[in-house]
Amino acid sequence: METDRRDFLIQGAGALAGMALLPGLEAMATRAPKGYPVAIIGMGRQGRAIAAELQKLGATIVAICDVDEPRLRSARRRVADATAYADSDQLLAKEQGVEAIFIATPTHQHRAIAEAAVAAGKHVYCEAPLAHTLEDARAIALAARSHPRVFQVGLLARSNPVYSLARSFFRTEAFLKLVSMRAQNSRKTSWRQAASTAERQARLDWRLDPTVSLGLPGEWGTHQFDVIHWFTGQYPHRVSGNGGVFVWEDGRKVADTVNLTLEFPKGQSLQYQATLGNSYGGRYEILHGVNSAFKLAWSHGWMFKEADAATQGWEVYANRQRFFNDEGITLIADATKLASQNKLKDGVGLPNDSLHYGVADFLLSCAEQMKVKTGVSEGLRATAVGIAAQRAVVEGGVIEISQDDLKED
Repeated sequence: METDRRDFLIQGAGALAGMALLPGLEAMATRAPKGYPVAIIGMGRQGRAIAAELQKLGATIVAICDVDEPRLRSARRRVADATAYADSDQLLAKEQGVEAIFIATPTHQHRAIAEAAVAAGKHVYCEAPLAHTLEDARAIALAARSHPRVFQVGLLARSNPVYSLARSFFRTEAFLKLVSMRAQNSRKTSWRQAASTAERQARLDWRLDPTVSLGLPGEWGTHQFDVIHWFTGQYPHRVSGNGGVFVWEDGRKVADTVNLTLEFPKGQSLQYQATLGNSYGGRYEILHGVNSAFKLAWSHGWMFKEADAATQGWEVYANRQRFFNDEGITLIADATKLASQNKLKDGVGLPNDSLHYGVADFLLSCAEQMKVKTGVSEGLRATAVGIAAQRAVVEGGVIEISQDDLKED
């Protein structure tokens, strides 16, 4: 009888949490089409990371492109069978057999490449933020929506199995009502790239060029703001903030530390902090609800239940971790299957980076004409919020975000 009760409660947990609705992580990877012909434009750190995930998933990288010769030379060694190009237009003209293009160039270069790739009839995966200006972001959105091919934006939370699981809790009495939100991204890194010439240094350090960079709010915050948009269905209507160069005093004009308050229409706020000066705490989002709080850290997630929240029964069998005086229930994707095998602890933390699941989702969408997890409309809205947040830091005041800012035309 005890075994039957245990099985029942495990199944109940799956139904409540949406665990059974999530695809198994192994199944997700194997469903990605093998040999799918793709090309990558932009072979910096993110382009190389995309290449690594494509190789894991069994896609065929037909061509790679970068205007920077040292990076292109390095990429050739990593993707030996791919044809290398220094010009993206040349790649699009010659590689007729390529089905999908991954755009991983600096943000301010996205528009021209995205428009050309869409016009060439390719599926497109474009890194986020979409662009460094609203005008360019809207132009990309217009191009994407005017053609039937797949267009996915690289906002990865929506493909992340842990985040999908947390969102299924968020929409039940396990969370109940949103109280407040907090997020941060702390990473000790200068954002400077090593280069042998001043010209190349300036090109590689585009994130430190105030004429094109969206700074920490745009380059990092956009991804985390989208988490809040997705969970709550709301977009901020006002953002205030400040920041400065507190660590890397090397002549840069782009803040290395920022603090923001994003106000939402229903009254709640998101407190956001990002810095290049300290790594403590890393990257996470916290959503406080009446019955529980979620801490989401991309590869991991936890639910902290309130003492007066109703017990559902399945908690007895959940995996737990202690954080000082708080005990968190670990959010484990594919938990129903793991629980039935007494392997819940094996499922703590995702086996792959979030990028892996985003790339897999994109390939599936291309091959099977499935709806993308993060479409161009959400990419535009997250970008608009990132742009407004950077303005708040630069101008040191309050920036209003109108509904028109979130529209595609």
